[in-house]
Amino acid sequence: MTALATPPVTGRPAGSSPHLLRWLIRLHRPALLAWTVFALVLGGLLLWLGGPLTDAAVEGWKQYHACEAGGCVYDPSAVGRYKDWYTYTTIAVLAVPFLVAAWSGATLTSRELEHGTAQLAWTQSVSPTRWLAAKLALPAVLVTVGSAVLVGLHHWAWSTGQGRLDSAKSWYDIGTYAANGPATAALTLAALVIGALIGLLKRNSLASLVGSLFATAFLWSAMAIATPYLWPTVTKLSSLKNTVPQGSGIVVDQGLVTSTGAHIANQQCGSTTDAGCQAVYAKLDAVGYYNDYHPQSHYWPLQLTATAIILAVTALLTLAAFRLLQRQTGPTAPTRKAAAV
Repeated sequence: MTALATPPVTGRPAGSSPHLLRWLIRLHRPALLAWTVFALVLGGLLLWLGGPLTDAAVEGWKQYHACEAGGCVYDPSAVGRYKDWYTYTTIAVLAVPFLVAAWSGATLTSRELEHGTAQLAWTQSVSPTRWLAAKLALPAVLVTVGSAVLVGLHHWAWSTGQGRLDSAKSWYDIGTYAANGPATAALTLAALVIGALIGLLKRNSLASLVGSLFATAFLWSAMAIATPYLWPTVTKLSSLKNTVPQGSGIVVDQGLVTSTGAHIANQQCGSTTDAGCQAVYAKLDAVGYYNDYHPQSHYWPLQLTATAIILAVTALLTLAAFRLLQRQTGPTAPTRKAAAV
């Protein structure tokens, strides 16, 4: 048995950057073209959604309200078309981080490590650290700018229907909230780094793709769960006669208020005109409702706080990727045992 270790490499930085950049563009040309086409098509659809589709839907709602009293017939197709394409484009924007994670996990680092071309490059033209930096730099710029533009266009398309469309989504709708804010653009950048890191760990394209998707989904889910707690809530109190707590937005907690001011969560029964509910409220000494929620004024504090957290996680993941590569290729890199023939 003979121990074979990956030799430490210093590389030749002089004059290698242009060559490396051209090589990376040529290597990832299909992905670059696919990303460009995807961004242009989705951007065009969002412009169409916020312009002609919204105007047509607004006119459709006007016809509907005009026909409510007169019993006339109107064409609901414009309203339905707007709702359908709003759903499609929202899903597409939310899918961007996962598309980037799948590509990054499958190709950015894992494929070259799996085929041995990365190791060859390290011994001939570039150090492992510069190789990874170049691998991440250009895609990071492209996916960050592209996703930020798409998120901005989605926010604009959504805003054009506010106050004009009866069926317009509220700002705190789950899909709308996520697709409208910079946190999704930050998550796209995080997905790129996640794919690169898992590619270094797995060195297998398929395993890295699956792992990157799961890791990105975990980060997305964790931030979705944590978001309501990233900023202090507003508490709204209301009488039991209102049957439901007042105040709309992202609800964090709601329930009953007793005569002593204590809060009892999730004990809403219904109208006080119902004898059974009257008995429940009397037993609990309830005098009103409370609602802890985030109003629309909290939108940007929540989004920016979530964005900052995701970017901090991305920075840590980037550092972890470089440290891992250094351990794999440096003087203390673990040996690989192969049978001597």
